[in-house]
Amino acid sequence: MILNKLESLDPDIHAPVRLSIMTILISVKEADFNFLKEATGTSDGNLSTHLTKLVNAEYVKAVKRFVAKKPRTTCSITASGRLAYEKYIKALEQYINRSL
Repeated sequence: MILNKLESLDPDIHAPVRLSIMTILISVKEADFNFLKEATGTSDGNLSTHLTKLVNAEYVKAVKRFVAKKPRTTCSITASGRLAYEKYIKALEQYINRSL
């Protein structure tokens, strides 16, 4: 049997917390930092580090502003983030199907 080369998994998405963030953001218009922190079960610093990686990859857009004199960060997935996520899921499916 000739095996096709497996698509590589995007390392910017593959980390569990970043995959969780992307999975949340793919299904909503935007999510605020505190919601993402609670949903992913991370600390402020850990979430910030993972968000920075996704922002630097241009997969996520983070907007920081003040609401009632308190900082508020909202995040949304970008068009390139949406494409990268879809490609990641297809590659992951390829890995899963290969093992069945």
